[in-house]
Amino acid sequence: MKNPAMKKITCMLALAGSLAATAATEALAWGYDGHRAVGAIADQLLKGSNAEKQVAALLLPGESLEKVAVWADCVKGNWCGPQTPEMVDYVSANPKHSEYHYTDVPFQLDAYHDHGPGTFEDDIVQTLKGAIAVLQGKDTPQTNPHRFTKRQALLVVAHLAGDIHQPLHVGAAFVSKDGRFVVPKNQVEIDALNIFDSRGGNNLLLDDAVLVETSGKLIPPAPPKDDADKPTSAASKSTTRPFHSYWDSTVVDYAMRRSSTRTPQQFAQYAIDTRPAVSANTGDVLTWPYQWANDALAVSKLAHQDVTVGAASTQTSKGGERYKVWALAVPENYPVPSSAIAREQLIKGGYHLAALLRAIWP
Repeated sequence: MKNPAMKKITCMLALAGSLAATAATEALAWGYDGHRAVGAIADQLLKGSNAEKQVAALLLPGESLEKVAVWADCVKGNWCGPQTPEMVDYVSANPKHSEYHYTDVPFQLDAYHDHGPGTFEDDIVQTLKGAIAVLQGKDTPQTNPHRFTKRQALLVVAHLAGDIHQPLHVGAAFVSKDGRFVVPKNQVEIDALNIFDSRGGNNLLLDDAVLVETSGKLIPPAPPKDDADKPTSAASKSTTRPFHSYWDSTVVDYAMRRSSTRTPQQFAQYAIDTRPAVSANTGDVLTWPYQWANDALAVSKLAHQDVTVGAASTQTSKGGERYKVWALAVPENYPVPSSAIAREQLIKGGYHLAALLRAIWP
């Protein structure tokens, strides 16, 4: 990707609608299709195994890993339909559940470490570790601080195994007051005066119209598809797209289009047919979330490669909070390498989820 002569997509800032776009980002990380693709891959890889039987025993009739892979996002609102009593109970017992989906390690670092910069006690690595322990039968206050039931633990693992392979859900960007990506040594340095938290890339904004025009030259057109069972959301009038949102959903669409697939099931079959070389995890399964996070950190460096910060602006949330956002510039061909990365990460997520469940239930 490195090419100093490569044109940049100049990304402009706009206030109108950016908060709505951010809300959509937080709602469906990796996107509805992305999470279902991860689950669909795992469903296929588990066929005929003891793990498949153990998973079925925890799921309701008609459910599959593909179908429940979005559950942990659906509990955040009503875009998947009315909240079920099970969802209400989960949210009530887990008031910090929205924090379970990510960690904020500076993307320039090489590894996730407990209590390291950007980590926290309820982040994605710690939550996965706790949920895996529950599936192993280790249900103590120390191993299960969230008091997950075994079914809840499976629903959480099915989702977070996808999230942790989204590079911006692990590798975070922090911006200095002079507009550079920097590495804070600790949380205290992120003071919103000298170093700012980009909120996982939500405060780094792309010009949506330019992105659509550029991707139209590089990505095959989307074929018609049946979205009857896909949650709908109000159309945003924003002229910008958060960098995080781009990585949550836009690249999933691009990856599926470049793979000539329309549905999560088709993508799963495509993934398995290509016989991907997915690195196996090693050691105690409770260390696997750390291995996945370290892999995502490496990939997040590629996601930020040749990406530059532009002009800053201040916005005000509906609650009156003032915060900074920045324009972003990415290489003109960015949709191509980024969608290739997304395709690889979705496949890793499905394969790693299946391998984890096989290891828990051999």
